[in-house]
Amino acid sequence: MTTNFSRLGSANTYDNVLRNLQARQTSLANLQENLTSGKRVVNASDDPTGAAQAERALTRMERVKADQRALEAQRNSITEAEGTLGEITDALQSIRELVVSAGNPAYTDKERQAIAIQLSGLRDQVFALANRKDSNGLPLFSALGSTTSPFAGPNALPQDYTFNGLPGQSASTEVSIPFSLDGDSAFMMQAGRDGVFNVSVTNAPGGLIPTTRALSTNNATVTNSATAASTSALALAASGGTQNYPTYTITVSALDTTTVPGQTIATYDIVESPSVSGPIASGTATYATGSNATIAVAGLPGLALNITGAPAVGDTITVAPSRSIFSVLDSAIKDIGGAVNGNAATQAVAQALGNIDVGMARVSAVRGQAGDLLNRADRITDSQTNRSLQLEADRSRAEDLDMIKGYSDFQNQQTAFSAALQSYAQVQKLSLFNFIS
Repeated sequence: MTTNFSRLGSANTYDNVLRNLQARQTSLANLQENLTSGKRVVNASDDPTGAAQAERALTRMERVKADQRALEAQRNSITEAEGTLGEITDALQSIRELVVSAGNPAYTDKERQAIAIQLSGLRDQVFALANRKDSNGLPLFSALGSTTSPFAGPNALPQDYTFNGLPGQSASTEVSIPFSLDGDSAFMMQAGRDGVFNVSVTNAPGGLIPTTRALSTNNATVTNSATAASTSALALAASGGTQNYPTYTITVSALDTTTVPGQTIATYDIVESPSVSGPIASGTATYATGSNATIAVAGLPGLALNITGAPAVGDTITVAPSRSIFSVLDSAIKDIGGAVNGNAATQAVAQALGNIDVGMARVSAVRGQAGDLLNRADRITDSQTNRSLQLEADRSRAEDLDMIKGYSDFQNQQTAFSAALQSYAQVQKLSLFNFIS
């Protein structure tokens, strides 16, 4: 009779079962943590690749948020600048209405001077608005850079008003727009581009000149039809740019009434300051003696100027470029306030209206640029919103938990762990001592 004996290592079996139970409990706890947080990747060790992708997506989302905050500040500045240009346009329109009213021949000198005072107040308002700053204390019209007030003046001639910034408009980027607009383009004038000039007539001095003749500051009609042309006077880059367009002084130097009976030959000299084109030859014009002359002044590079009236030797006509909308307003105030009769006021009004219209066109053009920038800001916002949604989707795919699958896995793991506990409890009761007893 043969008997076989087997040795049972119950302690080792218990240890294996406990290790399995602890592993199942850890897995169950991890699934519960995933369900609680809603994430598949709670720690980088859970899925290093997914964790890195999620981190990159979060970084880019934060960058988008920062860009949007900066864009909102830029949008606020440009919105304020656009509104300021609207206020300036309204002020210029009020100025234009006052200038038109100043041409009323029934107005007296006192009434025109009163209008000039009103114009002075509006001019100061326009100048203050042009130097307005945003909520951060930065000028709205600083162009490419200026931390001070962009416009200064009036200064000594010839630069009566100056722009302290760097002219030009900052470029937009994929995620931003400029903080400011180009004040130089909005308010400063260029003679070759805008053709804005102020023409004044000075009566010849001395008692020999009859005070009743037609050509004078009282009733002269001077037509300024300045137009840009490709002449040496417009090519001024080497001497400081187009703002250094010269001033022309036209002086009647001689009147010849004997060479041609019944005809008067008027000779005039032209002086250019600063000299850009070199010496300009004297010009002549012939008209019937005793009648008003219409002199088409020749020799002004890029300019056309007609003088109507009865000239006298020593009469002087000055053609000076207006270098800013503020210069235009100053000239209008001076000419209207200093007009001694209706004819002089009519000339001042006609000249001022033409120049103010050019200035309003410049302001409106820059206001249109502001509208374009605001539209671009809206498009950038839409693009960044779509980008944020895409990045959020990338982050979700990398680390978020599929809740249905997660809950199913948790239920399965819970059932398996419960079964393991019950089986371990049954096995644990098996002992030799239970049978011996």
